[in-house]
Amino acid sequence: MPWRVNWRLMAILLVLAVLVNGLLMILLVTLSLEGPARHQVRVVAIAGAVLIFAVIVAVMSFVLQHPLRELQEKIALVRQGDLDVSVSFTARNDDIGNLGRDFNEMVRQLRESREEIQRLYRTQMSRAEHLATLGELATGLAHEIRNPLAGIAGVMDIIGRDLPESSPAREVLGEVQQEILQIKRILSDLLETARPRPPAFRPADLNSTTEHAVSLARQQTISRPIEIKLSRAHELPLVEHDAGQIQQVLLNLLLNAIQAIDDAGNIRVRVGAEDGFATVAISDTGHGIPPEHLANIFRPFFTTKKRGTGLGLSLVSRIVEAHGGRVQVASTPGQGSQFMVWLPFQHAETPRKAS
Repeated sequence: MPWRVNWRLMAILLVLAVLVNGLLMILLVTLSLEGPARHQVRVVAIAGAVLIFAVIVAVMSFVLQHPLRELQEKIALVRQGDLDVSVSFTARNDDIGNLGRDFNEMVRQLRESREEIQRLYRTQMSRAEHLATLGELATGLAHEIRNPLAGIAGVMDIIGRDLPESSPAREVLGEVQQEILQIKRILSDLLETARPRPPAFRPADLNSTTEHAVSLARQQTISRPIEIKLSRAHELPLVEHDAGQIQQVLLNLLLNAIQAIDDAGNIRVRVGAEDGFATVAISDTGHGIPPEHLANIFRPFFTTKKRGTGLGLSLVSRIVEAHGGRVQVASTPGQGSQFMVWLPFQHAETPRKAS
């Protein structure tokens, strides 16, 4: 254990050394005196030195020892988890006062951080309970809706084959089939959100995964004046990811971008690397997202669309988090939005090969 210097002992020794030095000087001066005069001067000098020493020690004890003892007591309370403490010597206009103010500010920041952590913990627990309930509901919906829905889809196919080509009912039939597909998509998203499948991590080219998603999204813009541009990162290392799930993430973001554009517009997809992560940025020139909605867009069932389910972005966030990554969004109403997906190059549980 390293030797610790006792500041009180050091201060006392310093004052004592000064006083002893002063006494020696007085004694040397009194050598020229004789008889009772020399004795009286020495007695007065020694008594004065003792008095001065006592006063200095008392003042130092009050000025330094008292606030430091209080600080030690407060630190002990903080160590026990009490973050409502504060020291009382902050009004002093010296270094001790600065120390007290810094301590109170540190405790305040710790208290606010703990409150934020507790709030996030409650939010996560509420979300976990919500998803557990959703899982039970989704299982029931899958059995109760999918089987009858498959029967309805089969009947619609039979009717479609029997209808004459010129029948006006064919247009209605097509709309019914589209609605059936929409219900199937909703059920798939619901089941995927409620009972997530863990990613199957494999080293793969993120450019190819992104290009596949872009290719599927372009099929949705054939009849619309929307251009989707892809910028590949040609020297990007392989990224450990579940290609199917990340493709689903990017396709969801691309479809949202398409739906955000009312008339003509552009969507830019850029693959790259930043801060040790592989990134895919999707920017659009759509109507943007209002600032008051940005904090909620990844919550399950939150949507501002007339035909939206509120599950798409929730699923995006869950898949990316399962990959050890994150999703960031920036949006300006009337100008467009940008979603950026960050993915680590290597899954955390995969050991690195020795070089």
